[in-house]
Amino acid sequence: MKHNPTNPASDPAATGAAPRRKHAALARPDLGEFGRHELAILGAPCGRIKELAARLLPLLTPSLRVAYVDADHAAADAVRNGTAPETGMLAAGANAELTDNISFARLDVRRPLDKFSHPELLAHQSLALVNGNHFRARQQLVILDPAKPLDKKLDRLTDVRALLLPDGVTEVPAYLREHLADANVPVLPLADTAGLADLILREWHAAAPPLRGLVLAGGRSQRMGQDKGQLAYHGQQEQRAYAAELLAPFCHDVHVSCRPDQITELEYAGLRPLPDSFADLGPLSGLLSAFRLDPNAAWLVVACDLPLLSETTLSHLVENRQAGRMATAFQSPENDWPEPLITIWEPASYGQLLRFLSLGYSCPRKTLINSDIELLTPPAPGELRNVNTPEEAADVQRELGEG
Repeated sequence: MKHNPTNPASDPAATGAAPRRKHAALARPDLGEFGRHELAILGAPCGRIKELAARLLPLLTPSLRVAYVDADHAAADAVRNGTAPETGMLAAGANAELTDNISFARLDVRRPLDKFSHPELLAHQSLALVNGNHFRARQQLVILDPAKPLDKKLDRLTDVRALLLPDGVTEVPAYLREHLADANVPVLPLADTAGLADLILREWHAAAPPLRGLVLAGGRSQRMGQDKGQLAYHGQQEQRAYAAELLAPFCHDVHVSCRPDQITELEYAGLRPLPDSFADLGPLSGLLSAFRLDPNAAWLVVACDLPLLSETTLSHLVENRQAGRMATAFQSPENDWPEPLITIWEPASYGQLLRFLSLGYSCPRKTLINSDIELLTPPAPGELRNVNTPEEAADVQRELGEG
C-alpha cells in the first residue's frame, strides 16, 4: 500500500510503527572509483602521466600490488596493447574473449564496465594509479605542467596529496593556492621519483585497515562431544576466553563468533558475542559475519581449538602482516597449505570469500590457496595443533600440566 499523506494511519510517525526500510542496513566497504586506495595523476599530457607511473612502479611494487588505470580512445582500427581487436574473436561475434598469455591474462568484453565492476576487477590490487585526464579518483597527485592548467578542473581536486614541479616550474599558480587554502600539501620536483614513492608508501601504510579480533567459537563440536570453547586448558579459564585474551593486545577489540543461542552465556562470561548472520557454513559463517559487521577492518581470526597457541606466535603473525595482500597466514606444519583459522584476513578478502561461496565453496582454505596472500613459516609449528577429540584434549592437558 502506498503512503497516503492525508491519512494519519498510513504515517509511521503517527502510528508509532518503525519506518519501513526498503533495503537492508548494510555497512558498505569504503571504496573509491577503483578501490580502497587510488591516486589520480593529472595536470599533464597523458604521456607524461604514464611516464611518471612507469617510474614509480618499480619502487612501489615490492610491497604493494599496483594497478594502472587508463583509457584508449584511439580509432577502432588502431592496434592497442599489441593487439588489433578487429582480428580477434569479438569481431567474429563473441561477447567475451579470455586469453592466457602465459605471463599475464587478458579479458576483452563487449559490454561496458559499470562503476561496480572496477573495484571488483581490481580487488587483488592494493593501489590504483589512475590517469586523471580520463577518470576521477579519491586522492590526487597534481603535475603543474603549464600546458595542462587545471583552473577549469578544480572540482576534480578533492584530496591533493602532492604537487609535482616539472623542470623550469618554480611557482604554484595562484588559483591552485586559493583552491587548496590551508591544506598542507607537499611540493616535490617531478623528477624526484624516490621522494614521491616514499610519500605514497608512507601514506598507504598509515591508512592500513585497523585490526580487529575474532575468536571462532560457534561450532557444534561434534567430535569433541562438548563445546570446545568451554574446555579449560589454562587453569579454570575457558578456552574461548583465553583465546580472546591472547588477541586483545594486538586488536582494537575482540569478538567471539557464536551461534545465536550462545549470546547470553558469552555476555555472562564477559565476552563480546558476534552471532552468525550467515548460517550453516562452518568457520565461514563467522568470517562473513565479521566482515558484515565491519567490511573496512582486517580481522585477526583464531579458532577456539588452538590451546597451545602463544602470544609469541601471534606477535610473529602481526609483525609480518602484509596489508597489501588478501591475507597473511601461516603455512600448515603438515603440508604446504595455509592455515585459515589463524590468519589476518584483509578487507579485500570479503568479496573473495563471497565469490567462492557463490561458486559453491565454503572452505576458507580454498580461498586462501587461490588468492594473493602472504604465507609465513610458523615460528613454533606445534602451536598450530587443532584439538578436536577428547583424546587430543587429554593429551594437551597433560602436556600443559593440567591433566
